Amino acid sequence: MLKTLKDLFDSLMPAAPGSPPQAEEHTLQLATAVMLVEVMRADTSFHAGEREAVHAALRSKFMLGADEAQRLAELAEAAASRATDLFAFTSRINERFDMPQKLRMIELMWGVAYADGHLSEHERHVMWRVADLLHVPQGAYVHARLRAQQAAQAAQDAGSAGAG
Repeated sequence: MLKTLKDLFDSLMPAAPGSPPQAEEHTLQLATAVMLVEVMRADTSFHAGEREAVHAALRSKFMLGADEAQRLAELAEAAASRATDLFAFTSRINERFDMPQKLRMIELMWGVAYADGHLSEHERHVMWRVADLLHVPQGAYVHARLRAQQAAQAAQDAGSAGAG
């Protein structure tokens, strides 16, 4: 796991030949985390469910423990707040993820967007931009959104049933 801000910025540089495989993995994890955080930051209001959705997505995607996912999300928030564009992150993802992996990431991002029960125009725009930068076909993008929307509705229904 990345330990310092220097590690964070070093991780955005291309891996040197012969660098350990875990350095590339950390870079990919950070790039993915930044995309999830960008959706969370797109909303004008903050909802704790969105942050939990980011952490859950990181735990699921990279098999991380709760502390590791939290630390990665913190680093991603710092990186996202300093970033001038998303290309440095999406280019890493394009290099390493095949289309099914990209679609899973888009679906996780939609899960963050729907975590507060409301989809803002800003969230919708971030999702469209990221999907475009990742070269995700429109039909696949829409299907990922529908799957995430159904999962969010099912979770909300289960929460309502448990409260009643």
